[in-house]
Amino acid sequence: MRKHKSTLKRILSYISEYKWSVIFSVLFAAITVALTLYAPILVGRAIDYILAPGQVDFITISKILMKIGIIVILTAVSQWIMNIINNRVTYKVVKDIRTRAFRQLQILPLKYIDSHQHGDIISRVIADVDQFSEGLLMGFTQLFTGVITILGTLLFMLSLNIYITIVVVLITPLSLFVANYIAKKTYHMFKAQSETKGDMTSLINEMLGNQKIVKAFGQEKEVVEQFEEINGRLQKCSLKAIFFSSITNPATRFVNSLVYALVGITGAIAGIHGLISVGQLSSFLSYANQYTKPFNEISGVITELQNALASAARVFELIDEEPQVPDKEEAKELMKVKGQVNLKGVAFSYNPEVSLIENLNLNVQPGQRVAIVGPTGCGKSTLINLLMRFYDVNEGSIQVENIDIRDITRKSLRKNYGMVLQETWLRSGTIWENISYGKPDATKEEIIQAAKQAHAHSFIERMSNGYDTIISEDGGNLSQGQKQLLCIARVMLCLPPMLILDEATSSIDTRTEIKIQRAFVKMMNGRTSFIVAHRLSTIKEADMILVMKDGKIIEKGTHESLLEEKGFYAQLYNSQFAVS
Repeated sequence: MRKHKSTLKRILSYISEYKWSVIFSVLFAAITVALTLYAPILVGRAIDYILAPGQVDFITISKILMKIGIIVILTAVSQWIMNIINNRVTYKVVKDIRTRAFRQLQILPLKYIDSHQHGDIISRVIADVDQFSEGLLMGFTQLFTGVITILGTLLFMLSLNIYITIVVVLITPLSLFVANYIAKKTYHMFKAQSETKGDMTSLINEMLGNQKIVKAFGQEKEVVEQFEEINGRLQKCSLKAIFFSSITNPATRFVNSLVYALVGITGAIAGIHGLISVGQLSSFLSYANQYTKPFNEISGVITELQNALASAARVFELIDEEPQVPDKEEAKELMKVKGQVNLKGVAFSYNPEVSLIENLNLNVQPGQRVAIVGPTGCGKSTLINLLMRFYDVNEGSIQVENIDIRDITRKSLRKNYGMVLQETWLRSGTIWENISYGKPDATKEEIIQAAKQAHAHSFIERMSNGYDTIISEDGGNLSQGQKQLLCIARVMLCLPPMLILDEATSSIDTRTEIKIQRAFVKMMNGRTSFIVAHRLSTIKEADMILVMKDGKIIEKGTHESLLEEKGFYAQLYNSQFAVS
């Protein structure tokens, strides 16, 4: 319940940004309700002018009907304006929350992204915010008018007959008790429903992205079974949530019908004794119906709000996640980089209980080409993550130009690195936009030259619209090799002073690889380069080869010197080129 209140408080803080719109919404809601409640009085008066056969005051009734017509038009206009304001406030609040959640993703540490299901994160930002918007819109539209209708109806009923009004008020708490009991039950069930939807989104997202692997290993049946298990849980959660939410309306309707019946009986008795006219009784019955109707609507709103609060709580959990350590206020901009990199006593592990890199020391001079080799899991890619400051070291320090990278702004540090990874990433857009991703102001000539150096120009020219060809998300309409060539062209265009090539040619055929290697030699000339490679034939020309094992550098030297040592590197190299 405390968390429930905290979530509601935060939602109200977002709404408070548009307090004037909310005030105008309440004002128009009050006008709508006042006009709606005034109409039954006019109807009652018209009835009282129908005295008996032949005794009907048509002139007065006509005037009353004209007033009713004007009230109906004004009510419709007022309600229309109120709905427009409510829509604007709702979707502005939703935009603010979704923007805040997306911005949070940009500052969250990579360890959060790596340790959470991507589908669940997507579900929080999209599906949960959508669910929240539906509940909030209904809350604005029906909660305001409902509360004002209840208060306004009570005032009008008191003006007609205080005793019958007391009967109505005494039964009202029963409806509130029913709605409150059901609301408590539904919150937890809707929260479980949102979480299960997140699991389902994660599975679907994972399977769509890896459908070839699923089919290649014949795992379709297992995937379907996994989906059916989650779908079954979602069915149970949804049924429980819908069951309790669906009994809200019938339960409150029963109480409302009870109120209406008691008003009819009490009013009839009062009419027999001359305490109330037939027209006033008609007005009273109309008010009794209008008084109880908002309880129905509010109970439905409460159910939707429970769903909305459960969804909002999941979004706020994402927003409240601890962001990455921000740049220091005195952090420096990395300027005029030559490419000197030093690692001193570096220790790092993803899991505190499992050590990975310990006491790693390395001195890299400007322009050196450093190759990093070793068995899978030895810490090669982790070292790259530390150099780019995707993760911070647990102990020791990494320095660029003799400055600890924790004292440098992340943006300026990463701007001085050009990185080509084994895993390619391309955005939905044109070839131009993808190559110029790191340098948006590049000219067409510069982009074409970069593509030529990456040996991508020829296949781009063969595409339907050349450089204007739109590629789908993650380059789905390109081969893996073509995607890699575009990623290489992207770095060729920027040519920063330091380079990171993590298995950059792993997806390229041998003939193209030879060309790319030549381009890399030209690109790396005078630039500090870190090359992660499994194919040792690609790093023979490196100035320094680091052989890593279990997070430590066990050997260091040139290709020839390491072969002469006949150590671990020699074993790795010979295993790749052994003659059977």
